[in-house]
Amino acid sequence: MRFASISCAALGALFTAAAPLTALAQTEPLVFYGLQMEQLEYRAGDAGQDLLVWDGDAFVGTDEVRLRWEGNGEYDLNADLFESATNQLSIQVPVSDFWDVKAGIRYDSPDGPDRWHGAVGISGLAPQWIEVDSSLYVSEKGDVSADLDLEYELLLTNYLTLIPSAEMSVAFSSDRERGVGSGLNSAEVGLRLSYDLWDRMLSPYVGVAYERYFGETADFIREEGDEADMFSIVFGARLMF
Repeated sequence: MRFASISCAALGALFTAAAPLTALAQTEPLVFYGLQMEQLEYRAGDAGQDLLVWDGDAFVGTDEVRLRWEGNGEYDLNADLFESATNQLSIQVPVSDFWDVKAGIRYDSPDGPDRWHGAVGISGLAPQWIEVDSSLYVSEKGDVSADLDLEYELLLTNYLTLIPSAEMSVAFSSDRERGVGSGLNSAEVGLRLSYDLWDRMLSPYVGVAYERYFGETADFIREEGDEADMFSIVFGARLMF
């Protein structure tokens, strides 16, 4: 009995000594990381356009602060050149359960002169679980612009998802060197039907997209001999790691 009492006392002392270390370990922030491609697709346009389009982001950080990369662009398979490519690097922090704010820099290439922008924005879930991502930009020349992306995932079955989306961009001044006019520049709507092939890590999809340019931007595009709108059939995959 005496040995048992001593053993219990020793174990109690051991757990008491270990408790502060356990509490300390639990206070260390967990680091998360991930990569997703919302769009990685081929577009067949109604006027014979063949485009490779991508739109994705990656992050690393904790629940309190994250470093986020966002990238999107278009590659013209017929002309064998990049139509556009944008990369943005931001620090992102939560401001509520469903919303984050972000601030960073954006780099645009290669259509026309390259441009650097300061960027601030917000991303999160609006009512009805609509995904929202919007940013305001100021370029190195002082030009101000903004964009807005909306997306909704409608789960038809455990594997089949219908995804409507909408994007628009506006500019508050013209940048003719990059073919950007003031006002509403462009808008795009899409509808994609995806199939969850591998635990949401790989989801092939098929769908349609309609893109239209407006105002001065449309005029700049027509001057180059291109169409100001395009309807496309899209084939692609959503990737998440």
